[in-house]
Amino acid sequence: MVVLAMAALGSATAGAQTRHQQPDLSKMPWMNKSLSPDQRADLVVKQMTLDEKIQMVHGDGWGVLRPGAPLDPRSNFGAGFVHGIDRLGIPDLNLADSAVGIRMAAYQGRYATLLPSTLAAACSWDTDAAFLYGSVIGRELRDQGFNMTIGGGVDIMREPRNGRNFEYAGEDPVLAGTMDGYVEKGVLAQHVMSDVKHYAFNDQETGRTEVNVLLDKKAMRESDLLAFQVAIGISDPSGVMCSYNLVNNDYACENDYLLNQVLKKDFHFKGFVLSDWGGTHTTVKAALNGLDEEMPGDDGYFAAPLKQAVLDGKVPQSRLDDMVHRILRSMFAAGVVDNPPIRTVVDPFQGRDDAKHIEEESIVLLKNQDSILPLKAAPSESIALIGGHADVAVLSGGGSAQVDAPNGDAVHPREGGARWGVPVYFPSSPLKYIRKKSPDATISYNDGTDTAAAAEFAKKSSVAIVFVTQWMSEGRDAHTLSLPHNQDALVEAVAAANPNTIVVLETGGPVSMPWADKVKGIVEAWYPGIGGAQALSNILFGTINPSGKLAATFAKDDAQLPHPQIVGMDASTRHGAVYIDGKGHKTQTFDLHYTAGAAVGYKWFEQQHEQPLFPFGFGLSYTTYAYSGLTVDDAARTVHFTVRNTGTRKGTEIAEVYAKLPTAAHEDYKRLVAWQRVELAPGESKDVTLTLNPLYLSVFDTAKDGWQLLPGDYKILAGASSNETPLEATLHVAQ
Repeated sequence: MVVLAMAALGSATAGAQTRHQQPDLSKMPWMNKSLSPDQRADLVVKQMTLDEKIQMVHGDGWGVLRPGAPLDPRSNFGAGFVHGIDRLGIPDLNLADSAVGIRMAAYQGRYATLLPSTLAAACSWDTDAAFLYGSVIGRELRDQGFNMTIGGGVDIMREPRNGRNFEYAGEDPVLAGTMDGYVEKGVLAQHVMSDVKHYAFNDQETGRTEVNVLLDKKAMRESDLLAFQVAIGISDPSGVMCSYNLVNNDYACENDYLLNQVLKKDFHFKGFVLSDWGGTHTTVKAALNGLDEEMPGDDGYFAAPLKQAVLDGKVPQSRLDDMVHRILRSMFAAGVVDNPPIRTVVDPFQGRDDAKHIEEESIVLLKNQDSILPLKAAPSESIALIGGHADVAVLSGGGSAQVDAPNGDAVHPREGGARWGVPVYFPSSPLKYIRKKSPDATISYNDGTDTAAAAEFAKKSSVAIVFVTQWMSEGRDAHTLSLPHNQDALVEAVAAANPNTIVVLETGGPVSMPWADKVKGIVEAWYPGIGGAQALSNILFGTINPSGKLAATFAKDDAQLPHPQIVGMDASTRHGAVYIDGKGHKTQTFDLHYTAGAAVGYKWFEQQHEQPLFPFGFGLSYTTYAYSGLTVDDAARTVHFTVRNTGTRKGTEIAEVYAKLPTAAHEDYKRLVAWQRVELAPGESKDVTLTLNPLYLSVFDTAKDGWQLLPGDYKILAGASSNETPLEATLHVAQ
């Protein structure tokens, strides 16, 4: 009843907006589409009153996010709402959480496609798939009446136990920035405003509003900030959302270095900076240091206090005009003024097919001993599926990235939207689609809750597939890389009972696998989305040859990580200062020293001479590939090599290129600098030529406050993963 009532209210308010007296847009010079977005924004700003400008730079409160909070009658029931300026033809901003699909669609009685996690999509290393990912989100946002996404996570995986890693794109800044950049391009292509977040260093959820990240500028620019630079350079996003944490003693949403010096000056970012919800702490400092819009707005820093600060001369009128200009310019650039969303019915079948395609490219085959995969569709086969609710569903991630499942949840059906802090399973049944692939085989299911019974069950089949899950969510981190709920013991018991055991992982990030050498097959499916079961069955039976490669290193255990325990999870590690905000509220902060510096993920493992469980860039196929003939053109800064399919099946290899910088860089690790997906028929060879981006070869010189391409010899390596680079050549950069 609640959902129906909200849906009815949504229809009523949508109609109410159309009943507002509409101005004659044809007489407004800023509606001239031949003008640039900046010119159009300038014309609007000149016509605005002070109150109208203030209205544009803060939201209208928590709304549906907080029960009992006021809800503006013009809101579209998303995570955020900002009033437009009716008399000037400037529409409202209706913002929706939409990291992996649109959140809270059930409030409107609507359906939204659950895509695979963005971490999964990053494992496709496919910019076309990333663009499709963003297009699905943008398309469905328009269909539901929204004109801005607040997805777009690009924080790199410094902390593999971070509860939001599934919303991000892995550990390498070039790969993460590139993939998210194309996601945002896909959103913008649908005339929906895009967002990149959480700027910056929001790399753990533990103490996220108190943690003070400490890192030098060189390491910052060569790691997390480089990911943002790449994403912003590719997509020119509408907004950048600043994060909750502090960076070098200043909150990210009032951090002059992050917002003014780096984002707006060095990155040439033209859009607006909006705070994470409740991430604003001051009025004058935040405004002067680069924040353009306070969300959700009911804290009041950018409402009456900002107006008074402008009147008092503490915030220049020119700064307020710049804030408003950036918002308006982004609205014009994205097309939300000229092409506003028109509510219609989301096409769930197109969404499912797109999600399935992305997942098919994202699944990573980690182990395939004795070629146990692909499975054979034969009457003589018997397959035991165990655990993970694989009889009915696939797992999804929680928090503000949580998409509402049809009927509430496939495991525990209930009316209404998803509840915060509770795992949600989507109706995509691996059992159903595995049975479809092999209709004459004996395929049965055991829930795995009784380890001994599951082992006995596994003995009766020729193959056992154990589904293990790791639920992750905003607001919480995992204490360990180990699987929860005694699932390691379940895998051990099944593997002891059946020598042909395969493990399918549905996880939010890397996990440890103490049983890895005891099973024959390991498949990382991540959070696979609404088409996940179909995609997984296609991989398991070889209809699709797996091509995904890891966007993150899998450590053997917590002891291999830079921080064996998450800093701040134990109260004894919380050491810092007291922060006092603009209203006199005190916060006890604690320091997090990123000891790895810029050496994140595979770079850390190489620097420490540690061998991980599975390296960055690793992924198997049902065929094999060979690399040969690496050459480098110093003048053109290109690399050239050949990849050959040496197996008997068609496949797609992700060819990776790394570089080791000259000794003057003082780096004892390689960097990812280029890659290409190469589709090959059996026996086919293809030549690959890749241009090296000078930025990816450069070091950040803090004395000169800029990037420097050092003269000297660069070792160029090419191969199948960060740990398998059989080809070497030298790129010489002259003095």
